[in-house]
Amino acid sequence: MDHHIPMHALPEEIQKMLPEEKVCKYCGVSYLILHEFKAMEEKVKAMEKEMKFYQGSVDREKRLQEKLHSLSQELEQYKIDNKSKTESKIYFRLMLRLEVEHCQLKERMPDLQHSVTEPYIGL
Repeated sequence: MDHHIPMHALPEEIQKMLPEEKVCKYCGVSYLILHEFKAMEEKVKAMEKEMKFYQGSVDREKRLQEKLHSLSQELEQYKIDNKSKTESKIYFRLMLRLEVEHCQLKERMPDLQHSVTEPYIGL
């Protein structure tokens, strides 16, 4: 522990006091450090309060990390579902377009209608 060197010397009258005159008769603490001790008590109380806040922060952080992980998984599932739905829509549109084109082909070429609708069997 660092040794504290005061910037200003104690007044001579305090230096000449007997040790029992500088000490609280109730608690035995020197009057010279009693006010510092009280200030330190207040600091400790403030730090304990801050520690409780940070302890709560750790718990909140853990819950938020779990929530973030859960939401990330949901997002990935939505992406997969969306891709599947998109692929289904594309397939449906292609099938519909194929059917429309088939119908248009039948209308344009009525004489080939028989061969378009029935499979060709070459003998």
